[in-house]
Amino acid sequence: MEHKHDQENAIVITRPSQREVEINSGAMSRLAGVSEILTGSTGIHMAIATVPPGRCSIAHYHVNCESALYVAEGRGSFLSGEGLEIEQEIEKGDFIYVPSQANHQPVNSSSTENLVLIVARNAPIEIVVELENLGRKDC
Repeated sequence: MEHKHDQENAIVITRPSQREVEINSGAMSRLAGVSEILTGSTGIHMAIATVPPGRCSIAHYHVNCESALYVAEGRGSFLSGEGLEIEQEIEKGDFIYVPSQANHQPVNSSSTENLVLIVARNAPIEIVVELENLGRKDC
């Protein structure tokens, strides 16, 4: 990998083959394109999260950062609230704002298409708490 994040003020371009495999949360996988490891970022992070058809992530919240998501492909629902009792439909073109420490769970309601989310957050490394007793279990 030829990233030059050690040079001050260097622009870094991350190619698809250079994306960082970050996490799997339930059925959701995430590949970073801007991260502390890849680019030397100290205040922002961006990734692509993919939820396969009929699946979901584990319910969770982020201790140390806000998140912004863009639905790039697919449709589904976004569960939120203290007990994940709020269910909002999401589809391609929607933006989602998630405050720090807000419980949430993305769910792919399609049986044929991936739900693809572009994820940005205001911290290079997130601290995540998984909520295994909350949210959808059937996905």
